[in-house]
Amino acid sequence: MITDLGHAAFACTDLDRALAFYAKLGIREAFRLNREDGSLMLVYLHVAGDRFIEVFPASGPLTSGQPISYMHLCLVVDDVKAMAEQLRADGIAIERGPSLGLDHNWQAWVRDPDGNAIELMQLVEHSPQRRVARGEAAWE
Repeated sequence: MITDLGHAAFACTDLDRALAFYAKLGIREAFRLNREDGSLMLVYLHVAGDRFIEVFPASGPLTSGQPISYMHLCLVVDDVKAMAEQLRADGIAIERGPSLGLDHNWQAWVRDPDGNAIELMQLVEHSPQRRVARGEAAWE
């Protein structure tokens, strides 16, 4: 069962400019996730509670056919494995997962009929999202 909206994700062409814009709205950087090679993958911005915005720095100019800024919609689920099984039974393809993400949460990926990516995420207690929502540091 879907329990909440987890985050919206956007690409940006200028990370510093994007962070400054969201800061003016009172939305501050919560934590960053890096790829295995150490390069920045995305920045999580804390909206309120356990709601976030993900900002992905574009690796180059955004091209025709690539979303201008939309990356994906994240829906929080209580049991991602059960949800994936239910969706498969309903004829919906699971593109990736269920698997553990860099933030230690379980995730699976589907697409809506128009091809928009949707992440189904099961938050775990020690995830940076839960920690920030409790007023703690994202990483120990």
